[in-house]
Amino acid sequence: MTTPATTPTGPGAAGGVDPVVLVAHGSRDPRAAEATRALARAVSVARPGTPVWASWLDHTEPGPTAVLRDLAVAGHRRAVLVPLLLTAAYHNRVDIPAAVAAAAQTGPPLAVRVTDVLGPADGTVDAGLLGGLRRRLGEACPGSFDALVLAAAGTRDARARSSVGRVADALAEEFEVPCRVAYASAAPPSAGVAVSRLRAAGARRVAVCAYFLAPGLFHDAVTEAARSAGAVSVAAPLTDAPELVELVLRRVDDRAVPASTG
Repeated sequence: MTTPATTPTGPGAAGGVDPVVLVAHGSRDPRAAEATRALARAVSVARPGTPVWASWLDHTEPGPTAVLRDLAVAGHRRAVLVPLLLTAAYHNRVDIPAAVAAAAQTGPPLAVRVTDVLGPADGTVDAGLLGGLRRRLGEACPGSFDALVLAAAGTRDARARSSVGRVADALAEEFEVPCRVAYASAAPPSAGVAVSRLRAAGARRVAVCAYFLAPGLFHDAVTEAARSAGAVSVAAPLTDAPELVELVLRRVDDRAVPASTG
């Protein structure tokens, strides 16, 4: 069977507390998988007795289908699946439901409750998400700045880009500075272009807030482009920030109707 973030004991055994399955996008960069494992460990520590598994949609094993099947075979009848995604785009609408459906096709029945993504899927920017971004920004840029760039991975989905824009608006309101969105792929502008535009408009200290859950090639590219354009700092990804752990647990505690029942 796949291995949880910590070994489940007591109420975490089958038939007790519902196990939590975290599902990340996945990356060829090993740093990304380790960041997901770190978040899973932090969630497990914050919720003693609850078994927490990390899984990935691509590039890293195990996938969510394998984890859900193993949980059903072990005797669990329910599980909570949390998409570690910052937008409700293709992976959330297609890949995750497909993984849950595949698990239901074989093995014992398992009721799987799929939570909202970590980003503002319902239009609301969670205070924990903002708190984690604020923490990483403060670590990277302890001094003042007069403009911000929120750098995200990128998507062709207009609704997903709109949700990133809501996060940028929330940051602009909190710090009382202009905040522009940039993308590492799939949509313009790039981080370098966004920094250059803010500087051309008069900003002298442009900081970049990383809208990433884990390090990897996209974050590396954003860092290089932003610094080349004159950014004073680039924040690290959220990884296992305490505020993100709290957000994951709020998603777990949302008592919505199960999204899929095997």
